[in-house]
Amino acid sequence: MNATISLARRLQERFGAQIQSCVERLGETTIEVSPGDLLLLARALRDDAEFGFEELIDVCGVDYLGHGHSEWENSEQVTGTGYSRGVEGTSGPGRFDWDGRPRDSNMPRRFAAVLHLLSLRHNRRVRVRVFCPDHGLPIVPSVTAIWPAANWFEREAFDLFGIVFEGHPDLRRILTDYGFVGHAFRKDFPLIGNVEVRYDPEQRRVIYQPVSIEPRVLVPRVVREDSRYAQGAAETADHWRQN
Repeated sequence: MNATISLARRLQERFGAQIQSCVERLGETTIEVSPGDLLLLARALRDDAEFGFEELIDVCGVDYLGHGHSEWENSEQVTGTGYSRGVEGTSGPGRFDWDGRPRDSNMPRRFAAVLHLLSLRHNRRVRVRVFCPDHGLPIVPSVTAIWPAANWFEREAFDLFGIVFEGHPDLRRILTDYGFVGHAFRKDFPLIGNVEVRYDPEQRRVIYQPVSIEPRVLVPRVVREDSRYAQGAAETADHWRQN
């Protein structure tokens, strides 16, 4: 029996209704739990001998706003677009529309925290996902008392997604500036930000001002021929022809 499928079955048998969903895909197991059951389940995953997930690899935030919506229709429509596709003035199917970008529309289950756990004893992993019940003020329990390594990971998710980890000993921003407004990894946060920073020689200090650049999408999607590899491929072909 496949070890990952066996793990999924044991999780379902052990926790029953505490697990809202259990999915095994591509050799990975993902379980979903409610915030109220997270701490009890997390302690069992760490302490029960049959699981032994003693190591926390990561805690990350996820924003599902616009989930399933793609900027692109298919690969055939992007082969000639290049790197600098401006949001303004670009039309046609599959093109990103700034005015029609994903927005907060009171969607349920928008924010989630995802824990990645490793069992060194059994050499296997599991992913635990917990959705925040209130997208307006997303709150989930902190697991720092179970895995102290979660401290900085939870601070990062708080900083970038605005997810509040209840019970965290020192929940504050960790990557953005002290005066930063908003949460940069939320899907409705402007790609260019809200403010920019510059040094004002007259005031002799750093000042914040409204951002002065136009929003653009700069994602490379075109695969081009690379001369660095063309010569190597030609030399390899010559070698096989000669031998």
